[in-house]
Amino acid sequence: MKLGLVTYNVAATWDLETILRVCREAGLTGVELRTTHAHGVELALTPAQRREVAARFADSPVCLVGLGSTFEYHATDPAEARRQIEGTKAYVRLAADVGAAGVKVRPNGLPEGVPVEKTLEQIGRALNEVAADAAGLGIEIRIEVHGRGTCLPPHMAAIMAAAPHPNAKVCWNSNHPHDLDANGQLEPHFRLLAGRIGLVHINRLHCGYPYAELFRLLKGTGYEGYCLAELPAAGDVPCATEFLRYYRQCFELLGGA
Repeated sequence: MKLGLVTYNVAATWDLETILRVCREAGLTGVELRTTHAHGVELALTPAQRREVAARFADSPVCLVGLGSTFEYHATDPAEARRQIEGTKAYVRLAADVGAAGVKVRPNGLPEGVPVEKTLEQIGRALNEVAADAAGLGIEIRIEVHGRGTCLPPHMAAIMAAAPHPNAKVCWNSNHPHDLDANGQLEPHFRLLAGRIGLVHINRLHCGYPYAELFRLLKGTGYEGYCLAELPAAGDVPCATEFLRYYRQCFELLGGA
């Protein structure tokens, strides 16, 4: 597996040049650019600016693993739900223009007064639509295991059942303790989503989450993709670079590499 970085939040204030330099110096080989951060890779970029971003990654050893959006599909207002879907489609085209491999979306909760099963199916059907649209552009759609209630793996499994398109993938989010079942075990919940995992987010390796087991389970499925570190800010750029070097060593010692 490969180790990379989510710009949330350790790199939220870094421009693209700094992100590429720090990742290279720390030995990280990929990055997900989360929307609203200082890198500026957003829908407002002109065609020329998009080509420039693509060229910068093409000239770097760092892969643009994906763009991290905040599009979500649980809204009870049909017009808002449609706005989120169409916004995702526009963002997918940005991803294609800048050379990203995928786009991250998310569920973000279960509206009150709506049957849970109805919301999960609505999210899954929206996910299926955007995944089918993105497939023609070679952009993978990864739905993050995220949100109040929706972060539970059984609920995510229901979402994925309503999104059978093979381009709809899961971004495993390392949510402690929600990834564990009633017996405190990771594997039963992992197995619910194992066949659909296209990206992995990891965080504090010392937090008590069973990372060594997660890495073992991922490797057992044949996963060879990215584990992206989603971490708090770590001081100035030199301090953050040193911190990420140590983080990479811990990742390797836990069996991630």
